[in-house]
Amino acid sequence: MNPALRTDPLDAVRAAIAPLSDPEIPVVSLSELGILREVRSGADGVTEVVITPTYSGCPAMGQIEDDIRAALTAAGLEARVVTQLAPAWTTDWMTPEAREKLRAYGIAPPNGRAAHGSDKVVTFARRAATQPVPCPRCGSTHTTETSPFGSTACKALYRCLDCLEPFDLFKPY
Repeated sequence: MNPALRTDPLDAVRAAIAPLSDPEIPVVSLSELGILREVRSGADGVTEVVITPTYSGCPAMGQIEDDIRAALTAAGLEARVVTQLAPAWTTDWMTPEAREKLRAYGIAPPNGRAAHGSDKVVTFARRAATQPVPCPRCGSTHTTETSPFGSTACKALYRCLDCLEPFDLFKPY
């Protein structure tokens, strides 16, 4: 008997999509970024893979959906991909592993908490002052924002004033 048939269907779907990475940041999985919200059994009994974009206009969502469907097809599994916009994604959903992988990849991870609340309601705090952004290459906090827009809309462009290297900061949302 096929081992996948003895596995819980939801666990089989989770296992099939676990290695999928973000198309724009290939060192971080969808799960680690918090984009992959849950795998559940829908009201009609069909397995659902629930994803939330990092922001509502994220151009990578089409590729993410295609990657999920391809991984499921390769594993001989069926599921529906559901995009859930509320509550809005927050960088607080990133795992500590994701933050470390971003730093090692040369992207400064968001620092601090962006929001507080529950799965149903998220409240974003207003910041009176920004926290220092450590350079992902040398660790210096002697950095400056050169543009609020980085390589993608969810990042800002910074420069380290010590090692002089430019880098992206994953904006805290």
